[in-house]
Amino acid sequence: MPTGALALVVGPSGAGKDTLLAAAKLVLADDRRFVFPRRVVTRDAMAELEDHDTLDRNGFNLERLRGAFALDWEAHGLCYGVPMAIEAEMAAGRVVVVNTSRKVIELALEKYPRCLVLLVTATPEVRAARLAGRGRESADEVAARLRREGAPTPAGVEAVSIDNSGRLADGVDAFVKALQRIAT
Repeated sequence: MPTGALALVVGPSGAGKDTLLAAAKLVLADDRRFVFPRRVVTRDAMAELEDHDTLDRNGFNLERLRGAFALDWEAHGLCYGVPMAIEAEMAAGRVVVVNTSRKVIELALEKYPRCLVLLVTATPEVRAARLAGRGRESADEVAARLRREGAPTPAGVEAVSIDNSGRLADGVDAFVKALQRIAT
């Protein structure tokens, strides 16, 4: 039986998780070992910044009750879900790569034996510039977001750290190499 894996991509806002995911999806497009499912979020997607499906909160809650999500969580006043279809992909031996929250790492590790964590980081200055560039938040809201680093990676969880502060090509290269190590 093939054994796939779940690669949880985590890190603070503005670290570049969605950017690295989009680039890796292009680089690995012909490698059937990898899948990049779209998560569901209760916020409209900004096409150039993020790739997800959108539901309103009521629709999301109905899907959650229906068992549509393998993982789900709430953060920053929004609901996020990873589709249950990831289980079939892992059963087929694929590495499922998904942008998620540090809040669900422990649950994911309990549910999926081959679950690995990729922690994307960037300096506060780089993150501040990226968050401001999105145009979704005021300068005060960006500063507040930077002060809230979010949940730490749970104790005892070894994460592969990827510094995405520099050139995008360097971040993509490190990210793709980490994914390829998971698939071997």
